[in-house]
Amino acid sequence: MDERLIDSLAAAVRAAPDDLPLRLHLAGLLVDADRGAEAVEHVATALAKDPTSTQARELMARAMGAAPAEAPATPSDEASPAEPSTFDWHAAESDLGEPVGPMFVDGSTEDSGPAAYDVEAAGVRLADVGGLTEVKKRLEASFLAPLRNPELRALYGKSLRGGLLLYGPPGCGKTFLAKAIAGELGASFLHVSLADVLDMYIGQSERNVKELFEVARTSAPCVLFLDELDAIGGKRSLNRSSGARTTVNQLLTELDGVGSDNEGVFVLAATNHPWDVDAALRRPGRLDRTLLVLPPDREAREAILRTHLRDRPVERIDTRRLAKATEGFSGADLAHLCESASENALMESVGSGTVRMIQMADFDRALSEIRPSIGPWVETARNVALYANASGEYDDLAKWLRKRR
Repeated sequence: MDERLIDSLAAAVRAAPDDLPLRLHLAGLLVDADRGAEAVEHVATALAKDPTSTQARELMARAMGAAPAEAPATPSDEASPAEPSTFDWHAAESDLGEPVGPMFVDGSTEDSGPAAYDVEAAGVRLADVGGLTEVKKRLEASFLAPLRNPELRALYGKSLRGGLLLYGPPGCGKTFLAKAIAGELGASFLHVSLADVLDMYIGQSERNVKELFEVARTSAPCVLFLDELDAIGGKRSLNRSSGARTTVNQLLTELDGVGSDNEGVFVLAATNHPWDVDAALRRPGRLDRTLLVLPPDREAREAILRTHLRDRPVERIDTRRLAKATEGFSGADLAHLCESASENALMESVGSGTVRMIQMADFDRALSEIRPSIGPWVETARNVALYANASGEYDDLAKWLRKRR
């Protein structure tokens, strides 16, 4: 194949991009020259302008290495079998059987089982969580060690009843930490949000709660993770809706009711506002253990930055300096910082026409525009620690706030 002819045709196509016959002729020459990848681009452009082009479809099939689809054969009188003079209704009914159910039911038919909520494998371990050394120690002592050592648990009479409530500012990895706990236990993971529970019909929200716990029990060992618990199990005294109050009642029943056998179901919950959670959910035997998940420390921030930059083209990025400059940033803030720095490099590459690496200057510009997002949460938490901590349940939070000053 004459390469000069292909180059000439390519130049002509660039000069007249709307000339489809010329473009398809060039694509055919490229296919014949074993340059199918280049031909695909031209054929795709032609198909975008004329989706009915038979020539373009055949060229696309050749370029992709497949035989072009043949048009369906037109049935002829000679090839088609003769139509039967009569239709055998009895044989047809026997072949059909009962593929569909009745059109109407009286409501007495039992359900086929719980709804098909997504139960997933965790896929991560605590080792994948950067930093948070104190949080990991608390998890090991209060939750993981008793689960891993049933003999010692029996010796010391350690009960596994109840669950664990993770709380702290938004964007600090509570969901990721819950998945890591499931990974440590070798358990499946069932993530429950408000959308999985809330329903517009009376009684359906309570039924959803029951079905979610049934799915978790069927999938045991399973970590049942209640995300945004303040939305699912908010204080009943503040709920004007009777549906919201009865949903909390159903949740209490499933956690430690007489008929609830949660063996192998480990209940975790997360919230940004534990002070808005119904007090009954935090009584012994329910979500009676709490763990404060704070913004990542310097070691964790550096690990998070390296994770978000791992698959990006970076050059001489000082993650240690960035970790020092991002005190008070949440994990979500750090992800946003990396995204903004990448955006700066991308837009400059688009403007100059030359692709370049992400550099520290991009991060410096992003840092000048981004501020930590946990400020409003900290102000609310400070009021709670000062004026609503008579029971001492927020002592860890008060200690952190004093250090933060």
